[in-house]
Amino acid sequence: MSHQALARPIREWLIDQALGQPDIASMFDTMCQRLSGIGIPIARARLIWPTLHPLFRSETVIWDRGKPARLEQFEHQDQVTQAWLESPFRYVLENNVDVLRRELQGPNESLDFSLLKDLKAAGITDYVVLATSFEQVMEEDMRDVRERRGIIVSWASDRANGFSSDDLECLQQIQRIFALACKTAIQNRISTNIATTYLGVRAGRSVLDGKIRRGDGQHTPAVVWFSDLRGSTAFAESMPSDSYFSLLNAYFESTAGSVVEQGGEVLDFIGDAVLGIFPFQDESELEDAAKRANAALDQTLSRAANTNKVREAQGLERFKFGVGLNVGEVKFGNIGIPQRLTFSIIGHTVNEAARIESMTKLLQQPVLSSAGLARLNPERWTSIGAHKLDGVLDPVELYAFKGPASTGAEAA
Repeated sequence: MSHQALARPIREWLIDQALGQPDIASMFDTMCQRLSGIGIPIARARLIWPTLHPLFRSETVIWDRGKPARLEQFEHQDQVTQAWLESPFRYVLENNVDVLRRELQGPNESLDFSLLKDLKAAGITDYVVLATSFEQVMEEDMRDVRERRGIIVSWASDRANGFSSDDLECLQQIQRIFALACKTAIQNRISTNIATTYLGVRAGRSVLDGKIRRGDGQHTPAVVWFSDLRGSTAFAESMPSDSYFSLLNAYFESTAGSVVEQGGEVLDFIGDAVLGIFPFQDESELEDAAKRANAALDQTLSRAANTNKVREAQGLERFKFGVGLNVGEVKFGNIGIPQRLTFSIIGHTVNEAARIESMTKLLQQPVLSSAGLARLNPERWTSIGAHKLDGVLDPVELYAFKGPASTGAEAA
């Protein structure tokens, strides 16, 4: 029986995958194993596709016979690597090639890519690249090349005679159905990337789950973080835009970066202010949320001090900021107008956090908190008395943070 007939169950399975929400690495792993199971001599396979992600330009799944598939991601780079310049994948992209085959032994041997020499040395006898486009677009990037929105798959065999014509025909027929299933998986990954990058993990998940109507949301208790850059107007007016954006990003990496790395979530950048939360479900989880908020403060102050030392050594402007924290219930959900919504948090707990932050400048303290957070770790906080907050009826007792002595944190 031909491979094409034997592959029919695999094609049916791929259609089911396309109709679901497949994990692309697991799907590729299973497909490679099933194709090997019907007699196609696959020793090595690679799947690659371009993606939309703030850190990564493309993603790949690596499969080697006898090993589980693994996902790898390629970061955005300012310069093209030599490995890419010599890659068969690059040749396929730039020359709009759908099928590339290289026999690595016999009279038709061709080793015109450096990779092929390595594969031949490893015992590979045949190498095939199949490309399937979802669409074609012109990218105005550093390479100025035509990129495919689609997938590229390479197949390598170590059988003495390589792939047969029946093997190749089967792989090409499978490719189109597999590309359809990949399109589903890739679009899901990109949607999740975009949603979580621009909205945050929790908000992004809520939007993807269909909570997109104005007013959709929920009440949740949380430690609320509000930080604000000092002197931003003067910076914006006096600095070239590139320098100002560099300073902003350095400040955001110190503050928002620390919140995320300590398990919090950044919900919004309000100009140069950062609004974040450490949510919890009940009192039993509040202590953990407080510890994570304190750890984020330690990391923020230390990172900012180190970053400012480097910036000063480079002749760049230092930055200062204030952080205000509060604990309480917030409304987490969609606000705005039907044509333009944002997913954020609102409520008196958020307003008080912003007012507490505004007091950091007046009281010359980089970090201030209400009693709700300070009481949970009294060794980390010192009361500086009750103060009237703008828009809050009764005075609020504020606490200054005892940051690590080595941070060299500046007063706001």
